[in-house]
Amino acid sequence: MSIKLTQVVQILKADQNFREILTVDGWYYQAPQEQTFEHLTYNSKIVTNQSLFFIKGLNFKRTYLDEAIQNGLSFYISEIDYEIDIPAIIVNDIKQAMSLIAQAFYDYPNRKLKLLAFTGTKGKTTSAYFAYQILSENPAHRVAMLSTMNTTLDGNSFFKSELTTPESLDLFSMMAKAVNNGMTHLVMEVSSQAYKTKRVYGLTFDVGVFLNISPDHIGPIEHPTFEDYFYCKRQLLHHSKHMVINAEMQGIELIREELTVPTQFYNDAFNQITQSNDFYFNTSGAIAGHFKINLLGKFNQENALAAGLAAAELGANLKEIEAGIEKTTVPGRMEMLSQKNGAKVYIDYAHNKVSLENLIQVVKKSHSGQIIVVIGAPGNKGESRRKDFAIVLSQLADAVILTADDPNHESPLAIAEEIKASITSNLPVEILIDRKEAIQKALTLTKNANDAVILAGKGADLYQIVTGQHEDYLGDFLIAKEIINNEQLKNKHL
Repeated sequence: MSIKLTQVVQILKADQNFREILTVDGWYYQAPQEQTFEHLTYNSKIVTNQSLFFIKGLNFKRTYLDEAIQNGLSFYISEIDYEIDIPAIIVNDIKQAMSLIAQAFYDYPNRKLKLLAFTGTKGKTTSAYFAYQILSENPAHRVAMLSTMNTTLDGNSFFKSELTTPESLDLFSMMAKAVNNGMTHLVMEVSSQAYKTKRVYGLTFDVGVFLNISPDHIGPIEHPTFEDYFYCKRQLLHHSKHMVINAEMQGIELIREELTVPTQFYNDAFNQITQSNDFYFNTSGAIAGHFKINLLGKFNQENALAAGLAAAELGANLKEIEAGIEKTTVPGRMEMLSQKNGAKVYIDYAHNKVSLENLIQVVKKSHSGQIIVVIGAPGNKGESRRKDFAIVLSQLADAVILTADDPNHESPLAIAEEIKASITSNLPVEILIDRKEAIQKALTLTKNANDAVILAGKGADLYQIVTGQHEDYLGDFLIAKEIINNEQLKNKHL
């Protein structure tokens, strides 16, 4: 992979994002000499003299650039002239530049894949898994996936993503790997931050799916207001060739006004769930049929319907949609364990108000006893969730244990205290920051099969984010399973 300086300049000028090239000899509007870049990066530790180094982010420090030069850097691109003795391309918007240059550098892999994108406050990961499985039912398809839970670029090996939607340099590199692996389709989640920070700038999806919207990710380093969050989500409408949209979602009137592409609505008079049980549902409309499903809850059935409609736009037939939905499971989504006393333990990634509310309501349908919830909230993001969790817990939980969940640079105790202070009911609330200790305590509170424990937030994550670093974590499922097995072994020896 490579790109020439003249090509970079041409791309930037076409996007009206080019100011000038600065060298020790002066300022230039045309490339003063030809140069070929064989590497794109924003990491100062992995540069060579053939790298084009992108200076991005509010937290960038001049020392990073000095380090890059020490490592051999000979050219950088930036919104700022750092007045050093290597050439620089100066632009108005570095994030736009990153995305468009990366597309060209990797020979436009996005044009060689059928792209299906999901956005929404909740359900993106589950819907992506449904779509991935449905499309994979066709032997002619080779499907890659980028999701919060897992990413695969070859359909065989999976790894954890750090961001819901990767930075553009990483995104197009991953797309190129998928193409090289013979992939034909890519299913991905597109976050509001992906549009706000222009990670998908210049990218058009074959099908976009808008699942729902509710207040989330509101805070000083994410979205200042719900309006800004909703606006960023709606950018998918303008960068998709076809849309699938939940007709019951908040703001649907505005969305209908804004749409300019062919759209399938669901949860309307045409595409709707006509009959529903825990493990099956019937639909009318474009994919009318009878579907078996392994994920509990009406909201998961709606996710499956949305994914089915989207996959149908990409050529999936009803048989493939039925088989894909039936086979779909999602790590960390409604995984279940049983205690010796019959009580159930549910492990789920629910990490905002709507998903937590839906999760507890589904569990309450199957359990008449007490619902014990173990939950925390992440640090340095989604600060509005803390009060939201308190509202849901006040209304639906019978006991709560507050614990750590990716506290990052904040105090997990302070986060827990903030949630506790907003709980308005008299339910018992305990704070145990050690998550394993919190899970262990929750399991001692159950009495019989009518009770249930919900471990919310971490899902299948095998780490805790602490002061910007990923610390190893055994995982909620394995911790709960170990506690249950040890208790059974202890009882056996009594």
